[in-house]
Amino acid sequence: MSSRVLPQFDLLTPQSISEAVAMLAQYQGQVAVLAGGTDLLVWNYIRKLKPDYVLRLSNLDGLDYLNYVPGEGLRIGARAKVAQLLEHPDVAEKFPALHQAASTFATPQIRNMATIVGNVLRASPAGDCSCAILALGGQVLLQGPGGQRLVDIDDFWVAYGVTKRKYDELAVELRIPEPTSATRSAFIRMTRVHEDLAKLNVAVRLEMSQDTCSQARISMGCVGPTLVRLKQTEKLLNGKKITDELLQQLAASAQDEITPIDDQRSTADYRRQVAGVILRRVIEQAIETH
Repeated sequence: MSSRVLPQFDLLTPQSISEAVAMLAQYQGQVAVLAGGTDLLVWNYIRKLKPDYVLRLSNLDGLDYLNYVPGEGLRIGARAKVAQLLEHPDVAEKFPALHQAASTFATPQIRNMATIVGNVLRASPAGDCSCAILALGGQVLLQGPGGQRLVDIDDFWVAYGVTKRKYDELAVELRIPEPTSATRSAFIRMTRVHEDLAKLNVAVRLEMSQDTCSQARISMGCVGPTLVRLKQTEKLLNGKKITDELLQQLAASAQDEITPIDDQRSTADYRRQVAGVILRRVIEQAIETH
């Protein structure tokens, strides 16, 4: 038998969101949801997850949207692809951190298949779009048998590969709030080539008044079991004028706040050493490009 044969599963093809939710409830946690498939098929093959059922979203019309709504923000459907972030005229201008994350996301072929919501649901600490989304803030809209509920992105990732989505819920939309005229954001990943997962990724959202930051959100990936907010480092930045001295303090704080590990892509010590350097660069990038 070929080593490249996928584990056997039954394919479910719902024709509506309500039917999809009913199937998720019926099979009680035995279902893997397939949108773009760039992660799911690899996991099924390499890690032998062997789900009994795979629920395909391709027949669900109306979930492939990516809309900017003035006064509200960005609305991203469950089937919207990463490539759509690069094509949308408002994303680069109003959500530069997310646009930058998408532009370095894997290869053009993968960007044309991988979904943004899927990147969030994967719950990987190396997720590039997810890192940018955590810095920008947002909510995941889930639909289950009892109706819809919103989960804040700060609370959505529970552990490596685990989210707040219940087995009988379908993630139907991601919402990212409207930036203000004072919002600055940026994203940087460190890796060997685009095709690789990040060794480290960092994103920031800063509310600026001239050279003073009134409020900050800082996210970092590959330094813990989930993507993390550097809340202690944020406190050092909030209400402060950004100077070289402050940037040095932020870099030192970031090193103390993370808990990286050794893996195939890097060592914990290297990640800790460069975390502050990359944070400084991403803050400088955010305030210099506006």
